Amino acid sequence: MTLATKPLFLSFNRKVYALSFIFIFAISLWLLPIPFGLTAKGIHLFALFMATIVSIIIKVLPIGTIAILSLTVAMLTHTLSMEEALSGFSHDIVWLVVVSFFIAKGFIKTGLGARIAHLSLQLMGKSTLGLSYGMVLADLILAPAIPSVTARTGGILFPILSSLCKSLGSEPFTPSHRKIGAFLITMIFQSSVITSAMFVTSMAANPFITRLAGEAGIFISWGKWAIAALLPGLLSLLITPYLIYLLYPPEIRYHPYAKDFAKRKLQEQGKMRRKEWLMLLCFLSLLVLWIFGSSFGVTASQTAFIGVSFLLVSGVLEWQDIIEEKTAWDTFIWFGVLVTLSSYLNKLGLTYWFSQAIVGSISGYSWVVGFGCLSLLYFYSHYFFASSVAHVGAMYTPFLLVSLAIGTPPMLAAFILAFFSSLFGGLTHYGSGPAPLLFGSGYVPIGWWWKIGGIISIVNILLWGIIGVFWWKILGLF
Repeated sequence: MTLATKPLFLSFNRKVYALSFIFIFAISLWLLPIPFGLTAKGIHLFALFMATIVSIIIKVLPIGTIAILSLTVAMLTHTLSMEEALSGFSHDIVWLVVVSFFIAKGFIKTGLGARIAHLSLQLMGKSTLGLSYGMVLADLILAPAIPSVTARTGGILFPILSSLCKSLGSEPFTPSHRKIGAFLITMIFQSSVITSAMFVTSMAANPFITRLAGEAGIFISWGKWAIAALLPGLLSLLITPYLIYLLYPPEIRYHPYAKDFAKRKLQEQGKMRRKEWLMLLCFLSLLVLWIFGSSFGVTASQTAFIGVSFLLVSGVLEWQDIIEEKTAWDTFIWFGVLVTLSSYLNKLGLTYWFSQAIVGSISGYSWVVGFGCLSLLYFYSHYFFASSVAHVGAMYTPFLLVSLAIGTPPMLAAFILAFFSSLFGGLTHYGSGPAPLLFGSGYVPIGWWWKIGGIISIVNILLWGIIGVFWWKILGLF
């Protein structure tokens, strides 16, 4: 792990100060008078939840450590029983995310992910703009089966782009960064937040969102999500590279050597081997089952288990691969804890109470105006978050319930907030998983990073918030 990508956790002294502040903050919430309609347990859990979210945002400790501490405090203070505290780990959504990480491991281990990227590069890589669309195509193909945008963008696509840029004489931290590297890094980052919004299984927070929406009585299947995201997602993917090409143009517009680069890499990989074919078969089968499986009683989580079982039995993955997939098990811990905390916030009435308090302040407006303001607030508040999952855990349910309370059509509210939960990741150099890695590569100055992020955010809001709404109306979703 390079210095640029190493998590910047606090030093010991600052860690002590931060934990002391968070502890005092939580205790002060704990001692607040209990509002009408709430219970002491509800207030205590809210204090613990807020302390957890603040700790995640400022990175006082690794997120898994924070999750374990939160769970321990919840049990020791009898805010949650042990059975309640551990309930999140048995939820199917948590296992969907974890098992999908194992499937992603198959793409990387077999080389199929890199092959797809190189084939896309060879197909469309004669011009810089064509090259960008080739990488977008590869990202779109990989997105349904790789729930970690960091693994997909940072683990598969970034090494290919970095190698290509340097072969064309575009080096980071030098004036040559504008030759092609700055454009391609900016483009693949902004495209990655769009592909993350297009499938339930393309970003870790998306299954969490379906869980939260389900608790509000809005049930979103894998297929319904994909169809809803299809038109606005494809339009965003078509417009974004070209817009960045105009706003932040590369010096190299045409490069006949890019196809040769891809061809050479494919020759180094050789012909597709047995394990790659098996991985491809597994991938296609997963897509079919994710789209149509609900028609005959196979859920998205069960489909993921079928996929990883096939990979283990066929020898594409070894059991050691499962054990060593640290990212999956790390996600299992903190994701399970966040599911537990958010679930019991709902059960203890906190989110409903909060939504009703907010409704009183905007009840004089039509739902169109009210929901528009709520959506923009939800989107741009991500400037204060360094984690999409933390943002979703803290704000998705309250904002959804407020939106429903002012009369917003349920599916419309759920989808807008769900898609914005990926799209807002493009705002900053710290707001999503691959952002620190790509920014840390040294190709894009921070001023340009934020400027492009702000402009693309407006475009995405308009595309998904206007064209998307018309598309969902045609589909009969609301």
